[in-house]
Amino acid sequence: MRITQGCFSFLPDLTDDQISAQVGYCLENGWAVGIEYTDEPHPRNTYWEMWGHPMFDLRDPKGVMMELAECRKANPGMYIRINAFDDTRNVESMTLSFLVQRPEVEPAIRMVRTEVDGRAMRYSHEVMR
Repeated sequence: MRITQGCFSFLPDLTDDQISAQVGYCLENGWAVGIEYTDEPHPRNTYWEMWGHPMFDLRDPKGVMMELAECRKANPGMYIRINAFDDTRNVESMTLSFLVQRPEVEPAIRMVRTEVDGRAMRYSHEVMR
């Protein structure tokens, strides 16, 4: 199973040059960039671990790429994503998010649907490793 979250998730994995180009685009637009990682990629898991602090005043993608390299070294086999935040409305709203690392074997997530009283449906999920 291939987890599809964020931009570019239906494309082949991005190379470091392509990641750097996307980070450059974010920085050109004045967006703050952050790096996050997790081993639980379910779409409802919105609380990934943050790597360091968001990078607000960078002008060169090399700084983000250096942090990404350190995050990859410390978290092999985990999902890592880059997020870009736009604060033009005085609110840190996510503008762009994309995966930059996946584990070699991705878990399958199985949706379980259960009919309850009044024909209502309850949903749960199982992560199968």
